[in-house]
Amino acid sequence: MLMVSPVRSWFENQETLLRPYIREGMTVLEPGPGMGFFTLPMARMVGPAGRVIAVDVQQKMLNGLRHRAEHAGLLSRIDLRLAGPDSLGVDDLRGKVDLVVAIAVVHEMPSDDAFFQQAAGTLKPGGSLLLVEPRGHVRGDKFSHEIHAACDAGLAKSARVMGGNREVAVFEKCA
Repeated sequence: MLMVSPVRSWFENQETLLRPYIREGMTVLEPGPGMGFFTLPMARMVGPAGRVIAVDVQQKMLNGLRHRAEHAGLLSRIDLRLAGPDSLGVDDLRGKVDLVVAIAVVHEMPSDDAFFQQAAGTLKPGGSLLLVEPRGHVRGDKFSHEIHAACDAGLAKSARVMGGNREVAVFEKCA
């Protein structure tokens, strides 16, 4: 499967994308992890004291991620959760997350507004949300709508990076 193929790393380096935002000991929320292309590198980066909460709507993806995490010796750092059709199911994380990593997933959500409200609610004051969407697959006007939805949820845009094969925006939750 291309989603987790080592070949994908030649075109999309996880470490390069994530390293500026992740430190040891962090709690990271990853909606839509699929089979864990970004989850496993994040689990390595947060270290034994950190945690990655991976939330997906497909049990099959979570099962595959569990298998890969066990094989890599990282399962103890990953909390796997099945989301509902209209909710991430993360109410217990209110104010506890350092970073939300939303890579190529928001355009799949039933509601941008609901997603950003839920994601923003999990963030600690000063926490960040990394929004990444594939250029071409997600049109510029859709990405702009996502940015506005994040701001409407109380997140302040701190950076927007353009270029390459993706659109990237970084947000911060104000105190």
